[in-house]
Amino acid sequence: MTSESAGGLDGRAGRELLAAAGVLFPDAQGRVLVVRLPYDRKHPLAVSGGGWEPRDLSPRRTAVREIEEELGFTPRLGPLACIDWTLDDHRPPIAAHLYWGDPLTPQELAAFTPDPAEVGGWAWLTPEQAGHALPPRLSRRVSACLRAPRDAGPLELEDSMPAGHTLDHLAAGPPPAYTRLAGVTLTGTPDLPPAEPAAPPLDRETFIATRPRIRAKARTLFTDADGRVLLVRLRPWPGPGGEEPYWVLPGGGIEADRELPRAAARREVREELGWECEPGRLLALDWLPGRDADRASGRDTAVLVYVFDGGTVTEEQLSSIALAEDELVEWRLCDPARARALLSGSSWARTAAALATRARAGGPAELVGGRPAD
Repeated sequence: MTSESAGGLDGRAGRELLAAAGVLFPDAQGRVLVVRLPYDRKHPLAVSGGGWEPRDLSPRRTAVREIEEELGFTPRLGPLACIDWTLDDHRPPIAAHLYWGDPLTPQELAAFTPDPAEVGGWAWLTPEQAGHALPPRLSRRVSACLRAPRDAGPLELEDSMPAGHTLDHLAAGPPPAYTRLAGVTLTGTPDLPPAEPAAPPLDRETFIATRPRIRAKARTLFTDADGRVLLVRLRPWPGPGGEEPYWVLPGGGIEADRELPRAAARREVREELGWECEPGRLLALDWLPGRDADRASGRDTAVLVYVFDGGTVTEEQLSSIALAEDELVEWRLCDPARARALLSGSSWARTAAALATRARAGGPAELVGGRPAD
């Protein structure tokens, strides 16, 4: 468990991950826009988007910037379609965000000016075609967004499989057979792709090593029958803010290279409170910018906070709390006014958003520094 204000003082081994954002552009026929990557021989088709950069204030800004760079226009983004955390033995984990884009106008389509180093053509594919043409993980991610009701979003995925409330709308299953470019007619390039695609600017290992990393946390919102919020106070640590009382929702850092967010939430509650508790709905996703995007930030890089619903706790559960004494000093049940007084501004805003999400159907609130992302 670590504090968001501890900056670079926490142990980072295994905690860092990549972040990326892409955009789903639908058309009136239910198709989705995909692009050909001229440098990727193994997986030539993708959804337009790319990796987060430290100057990006949020993944939403990453998505806009990537479309501007790749296709030459500024998109109008709708809601977050899904968040997908994927593990891989050959690269760091990735927190992938997919956004809905507004349908493109004929004028925007006519004005496409793709970067030839990034985009070697594009195509509109039906959901079935996209399922076959996109690489398996991306296929599952995109197919989930296209198949689920829009009002179920944002969808929660882990390793591109439905998790949490998404399981109420979609069943987990294998992707369709992967056919790559077979049967896909591209616009903006000759019908047939070059026999020898351009080599990528960097080999895969070097490219991954140069990509910036973020960190992530998993917290859990517990309330009692009177609606009071369970907070814990961290034991002081050396460093900025460490000597002050610091209250948070139970939870802490995700061991990014070895666990998914739900497993982290489960582990943190067990370690901090002594409870075996299965996380409920994902209530909020809060992006905390680093100092490169927000000069007022005390963080050396961005932090993505997952907030899960822990439900209503009983008197019996509360009496069984066994605090992790090396990390925590005390716990309290606080009504909203008291919780607001104890928490930092962004932590209270995040908690309030999570409480509001509890009262409605659908996916998590997308936040930046505790405030609505859009």
